[in-house]
Amino acid sequence: MSVYLDCNATAPIDPAVAAVVTKYLIEEFGNAGSRTHDFGTRAKQAVEKARQQLALVASAGKDEVIFTSGATESNNLVILGLAPEGEKTGKKHIITTAIEHKAVLEPNEALEKRGFEVTYLKPDFDGRIKPKDLADALRDDTLLVSIMHANNETGAIQPLAECLEQLKGHDAYFHTDAAQSFGKIPKTLENKRIDFISVSAHKLYGPKGVGALIARKRGYKRTPLSAIMFGGGQEKGLRPGTLPVHLIAGLGEAAEQALQNQTQRKEACLKLKDEALSALSELNPRYHGADNALAHTINFSVPGINSEAAIVALKGIAAVSNGSACTSQSYTLSHVLTAMDMPQEEIMGAIRVSWCHMTETVDWSAIVRALKELL
Repeated sequence: MSVYLDCNATAPIDPAVAAVVTKYLIEEFGNAGSRTHDFGTRAKQAVEKARQQLALVASAGKDEVIFTSGATESNNLVILGLAPEGEKTGKKHIITTAIEHKAVLEPNEALEKRGFEVTYLKPDFDGRIKPKDLADALRDDTLLVSIMHANNETGAIQPLAECLEQLKGHDAYFHTDAAQSFGKIPKTLENKRIDFISVSAHKLYGPKGVGALIARKRGYKRTPLSAIMFGGGQEKGLRPGTLPVHLIAGLGEAAEQALQNQTQRKEACLKLKDEALSALSELNPRYHGADNALAHTINFSVPGINSEAAIVALKGIAAVSNGSACTSQSYTLSHVLTAMDMPQEEIMGAIRVSWCHMTETVDWSAIVRALKELL
């Protein structure tokens, strides 16, 4: 049976999380907005517990957690939701990176059509942004800086702490898409200078269809986000709609499990990574963003091997990918690897393998043998 090595696309659900989701889907099915009976009260309590569980991972206040359908919506809520503030104050400059997920790039492109100016920082050869480039790009009219925490394709962890240092004395808002890193990299997201953190449950061994935006206050003042959807007063008026209690409770449990088990999970992932690197060395691969990368991600190419052919050759052995799940159905070159100035042939050969602490033993030798047959 094929081993699943595409956890960056979506991770398997943790059994403890699945149990919580099932409970609030079947047994405790009340609407958190119903305040006239016990069913609604218990549902509301489950939502508030999840809010606290999530807040603890980033050392935030529970009232700073807004539940969304996932990191894509959270990213849109930050970028598009700050636009009215920028238009009102005349601050219409945004800084982001060329390696962001499309859920950040496309909202920024939409704002460019509304008269905003966006600066796209390019990564270095290792897939990481240089903090000095951020410092050079800052302007008096910069409204927002949006830099992802860890890249979904290469696993490259961005130097957020150093980037935040460049913002000293500047009041630009700082947002990070932490879909791939939340609950996996301790401490960094606790930095109070990070105004917005986007979270996705299904990257954290939780259910699909739910996520959160952590929107920190500055002092006692809330950030000036405007709603981008309308139809109810839920989530402080920023995210209308009936709260999916079972999904939210699952996200909360996933966050708590992550906080408790970060070290053990990372150690298990690093063990698999060491095994992978040792086995793959036979192929003399070229690694993309290998230094300062997530413990559970490797992106590589082997000269002479096309990624599409590799994926076919590995069917029945390992489920891998050649980039972001959101763009894998199109055959355009990876914008992430392109921004890293990789040769086209190398980009076309790029293979991403990503696993987790629940991944069973991987037969890396079988993977190497299958790839060797393509040479």
